[in-house]
Amino acid sequence: MEVRVFPNSRRPGIGRRPYREGQRPHLPQHARHCPVLEAGSTLGFLVHAPLSEGESFQIAFEGEGRYRFEYAVNATGARWEPIFSLVFLLPVGGMGQATEEVTMHIPATPESRETARLMARMFIVVEDLGTPAGAVTLRGAWNFETPSGWDTVYTPIFNMIERPVAPGLSIRVETDWYAHDTEFRYVLQPGESMSASHGLPVGQVFFASREEVILRDGTEDERAARLQSSEAFFHDKAAVKLRTPYGLDYSPHYLRESRRRTYSVVAPAAGDAGAGRGR
Repeated sequence: MEVRVFPNSRRPGIGRRPYREGQRPHLPQHARHCPVLEAGSTLGFLVHAPLSEGESFQIAFEGEGRYRFEYAVNATGARWEPIFSLVFLLPVGGMGQATEEVTMHIPATPESRETARLMARMFIVVEDLGTPAGAVTLRGAWNFETPSGWDTVYTPIFNMIERPVAPGLSIRVETDWYAHDTEFRYVLQPGESMSASHGLPVGQVFFASREEVILRDGTEDERAARLQSSEAFFHDKAAVKLRTPYGLDYSPHYLRESRRRTYSVVAPAAGDAGAGRGR
């Protein structure tokens, strides 16, 4: 399947391209030998914010409808320098006018304050603040267009377990016809914040077919065949054991079998091509 990618229109070409990654740095080391866990982590692609190296931002929820956005740069690699901060104050009870207060941390002109407001909107969706209370929406550096009948699902990063973890909302969009900008929605508690930098992904996307799924009960013969398959797998798994330098025993049987089956699907086509050239 081919999915088209398009850069963020507000900052085109800035930010890392989407990519797959099975490792999560804060998982226990023995998780490296759990192929099904890594397969879950690599579902779809990690997406970053539209930031270049030496740029970062932080969005914090201070409670009572008050959000603080801060943008900083590290031009020399020595230290981070704050450039501006922007406080969003939502109306109490949802009635009234929201306000924005810009504070420049460098010498600035009146035009600089308007630029700060525009820059904040390159990274967050201001209109989504506070829906629900504590909600923030982060923009991704790349957008996706799926083939006909396929949707894009936008989620928090899978298998990220370090504390604290802000809960995230998952959304599904019919991106085969609707040009949706990549966005990731999180909900902060008062006093919590989220940071983004060039090397830190802000969310994950994967693609799902809209084809209807029908559930049916398996027959007695199918259940018996499934039980036989399970017993054969665990017998073969027990016959292959490896030990890590840290003394952990594990079996690579599932990973080897998965790769064998993947290769068996690809190999016949390659063989046919070779045979055709020989003829």
